[in-house]
Amino acid sequence: MSRAAARGGTRYVCNACGAVSAKWSGQCPHCNAWNTLQEAAAVAGPLRGSALRDGLAPSAEVMPLGEVAVERFDRTASGIEEFDRVLGGGLVEGGVVLIGGDPGIGKSTLLLQSLAAIARSEVPVLYVSGEESVGQVALRARRLGIEAKGLAALRIAAEIDLDRILAALDRERPRVAVVDSIQTLYSPQLGSAPGSVAQVRECAAALTRWAKQSRTSLVLVGHVTKEGTLAGPRVLEHMVDTVLYFEGDSHSAFRLVRAFKNRFGAIHELGVFAMTDRGLRGVANPSALFLSHHGADGKGGQVPGSCVLVTQEGTRPLLVEIQALVDAAHVPNPRRLCVGLDAQRLAMLLAVMSRHAGVATFDQDVFVNAVGGVRIEEPAADLAVLLAVHSSLRNRAVPRGVVAFGEVGLAGEVRPAPRGQERLREAAKLGFSRAIIPKANAPRQAIEGLEIVAVERVDDALAQI
Repeated sequence: MSRAAARGGTRYVCNACGAVSAKWSGQCPHCNAWNTLQEAAAVAGPLRGSALRDGLAPSAEVMPLGEVAVERFDRTASGIEEFDRVLGGGLVEGGVVLIGGDPGIGKSTLLLQSLAAIARSEVPVLYVSGEESVGQVALRARRLGIEAKGLAALRIAAEIDLDRILAALDRERPRVAVVDSIQTLYSPQLGSAPGSVAQVRECAAALTRWAKQSRTSLVLVGHVTKEGTLAGPRVLEHMVDTVLYFEGDSHSAFRLVRAFKNRFGAIHELGVFAMTDRGLRGVANPSALFLSHHGADGKGGQVPGSCVLVTQEGTRPLLVEIQALVDAAHVPNPRRLCVGLDAQRLAMLLAVMSRHAGVATFDQDVFVNAVGGVRIEEPAADLAVLLAVHSSLRNRAVPRGVVAFGEVGLAGEVRPAPRGQERLREAAKLGFSRAIIPKANAPRQAIEGLEIVAVERVDDALAQI
């Protein structure tokens, strides 16, 4: 950056890496990302020490790793079982959590309920609101039916000035603090507006450094862009310990909280909530949300194009119904559409089915959907997708009580999936009677009430239905 840009005028900040350039260009010269430079006012006058330059964690001398004393980081239960599951067991002492999601999806509601539950156990908490007044937050808390004890113990402040927030945190010394949201804060030492890349980066770094030094569990709420990613610099996700995303359709009563980064627990852990007039409630049996009820027992399989998949979300096995619709194409290029699954992987699976099982769909439109709005990214869904597609193409329903999982390779082999025993036990617990699985996942001991069909090739699996 030039001296002129440093002293005043205009500069351009990359919202991907946070680098500063004196002039605009289509590609960031530091991280090579395209269309990420945004105009920002340069800071007039000298700045005090930056939290990023000072370091996010206390400095220490160089020493052998074996001589470092291992500290114990206690966890604080959030008061909501599904939220604790996603966090890996609760809020870690000195840990920083960043939670993002679409507006109105329930981020503030979940955190307010959690803080009230923590406050009832006489743990000091602080809720910093940068978007609502204290009166609005109090009105929402009463609408959620929070008990009087929780309301009395929950400390709240409406503030967006970083210096005042840090002073309040030093004064209150909470064990758990929530800042809603990080994009509304500003540091008086910076000349840019709240929500700019520089402000978000500096405010998040200062709060993170304070949390590490005071060993306070800190939760930051973040806005998301129209692409569904967290707004602001990507360094924001690197600074924090845990990144959670709130997912769900605003027209549906169900919400999903997924962990995409967690230094103290498993990633891709999933929490399932139901939005009610009293706030968010954890769902005890989330598999029931993702299964269509074609019959009285709700095991699916009564109509062509439906197959139940046993997927794994973090440490939790879930049963999800995969639906497929195959119809004659009326355009030169048949369509391949996926909802909740990878469309490119669907095209590959259709090619494998044509080459190794003799079932061609080159003149058919293929639509695949994961019921319930859940997004499945693991390749263990391959076998269930092919069974659903084959069922719709032949207009023959998969028998009731059948579940499937397994990865399909380009050579037509059915490859094993991780944690196969847990998947099978979950299927048996929910009353399913037959499982089509990779041969390598076949259990050594029989599972009561569940018939195991182990297959090695994709054509063998299609022959089972």
